[in-house]
Amino acid sequence: MPLLRVRTEIDDRPGRLAVLTAALAAQGANILDLSVQVDTDGVVDEFVVDVPTGITAEALTAAVAVAAGRRTSVVPATPHELIDEPSRALSLAVRLRSNPRALPEILAELLRADSAEWVAGPAALDEHADPTTLTVSAGHLRGVLLHRNELPFTLTEVARANALVRSLLPSYDPAPTRQRMVLGDGTEVIVRPLTLLDADAVRDMHARCSLESRRRRYFSARHTIPERLLRVFCDRAHGLTMAAEGPDGSILALAHLMYTLDPGVGELALLVEDGWQGRGIGAALARRLLAVAHEECLAEVRATMLAENSRMRALLGGLGGRFRRSDDPRVVEARIALGPDRAEDVRPARAGSAR
Repeated sequence: MPLLRVRTEIDDRPGRLAVLTAALAAQGANILDLSVQVDTDGVVDEFVVDVPTGITAEALTAAVAVAAGRRTSVVPATPHELIDEPSRALSLAVRLRSNPRALPEILAELLRADSAEWVAGPAALDEHADPTTLTVSAGHLRGVLLHRNELPFTLTEVARANALVRSLLPSYDPAPTRQRMVLGDGTEVIVRPLTLLDADAVRDMHARCSLESRRRRYFSARHTIPERLLRVFCDRAHGLTMAAEGPDGSILALAHLMYTLDPGVGELALLVEDGWQGRGIGAALARRLLAVAHEECLAEVRATMLAENSRMRALLGGLGGRFRRSDDPRVVEARIALGPDRAEDVRPARAGSAR
């Protein structure tokens, strides 16, 4: 029976995947492999299916459209593509370590691209309007140009390519450590991961924040952080929270990068004490967490905010955020893509270590 690779975008709502699989089953398609990926406009589901002889790509595309699939692509597949994805990626990383010059060939295999070649100079920085063409950065003014007929590259695939390249290149190590950060006015603050020992300092900070600042952060005038939520903020299994510590040792800002149920997506949130707002702390913390997200191979970082929060919108817009309305007209969402070409954009300025 013929093998086909079906890729389509669907609304990320309960039950949509079940409707889609039922539509494929109605065409006699047997699902052999499924992956869920993140792209700029939503969730992309990709299937490898075998279908009865006579079932065409056009018929599958029409069936998927009835099930509310959008921007659907159906292309031939081979049995070789049914290899376990994590095992395949690990084997490619081993090959790359032993033969770095084979990077184009290995990236092409990872992303199932039809062509791949080295590019250098300004071409290594090119951004392509055509989503079936991708340049993966491989160091300063050097990269690999890939093209794949018919199937656009998703943000998840870009993140996979970035991770493979960085398995070979030296890391710039944005690992969360205790560091000094000098503000524009010369004031020195300490940035470090939040711990449960900071519980009282966090409560004191919330008490010093105005009702309006707390409302913009939590969408309600929360007076303090419940113990349960504080434990989530300090648990690396849920994400990373960085604290900015003022000259007197008090906590004056919190920045959160929390993992979500969407594959490859993190959620960013900030709270800066009123007296320290407008001094660059929020932007510096956001850049630091975006660098961590990039190093952890996330494909995208999102932030949800009140539409009236002009300061947060300006901050994230300056970091490349694209804004969209939510179901609630009072709320907007910013989305920041983290492909290889964003590495330089999110890399934090080097700071001295605090003693």
